[in-house]
Amino acid sequence: QVQLVESGGGLVQPGGSLRLSCAASGSIFSRYAMNWYRQAPGKQRELVAAITSGDDTNYADSVKGRFTISRDNTKNTVYLQMNSLKPEDTAIYYCNAVRGILSSWGQGTQVTVSS
Repeated sequence: QVQLVESGGGLVQPGGSLRLSCAASGSIFSRYAMNWYRQAPGKQRELVAAITSGDDTNYADSVKGRFTISRDNTKNTVYLQMNSLKPEDTAIYYCNAVRGILSSWGQGTQVTVSS
């Protein structure tokens, strides 16, 4: 299985940008579909963005046009570029790797959007 470590979270003002990174180790990263989830206080974890091993992408309606998921298989890293951030984007963001029945999660990184 793959081990995941997220980074790049923090405090940003509304309208600002952040880029999250998720570094993977321990397996063949390029064969995994990679996802970013988020969980806000008192809410269920939700899928934000996904990228397949073939680089097909998908986004939650709430982030379309603002967030971009990408991957660099040479660096075993997946990114989430977040622009035009809103207070409702505040959550813990988790990286997830999936291959068949295998699924791995990172520890999460906090994103807070506030003035």
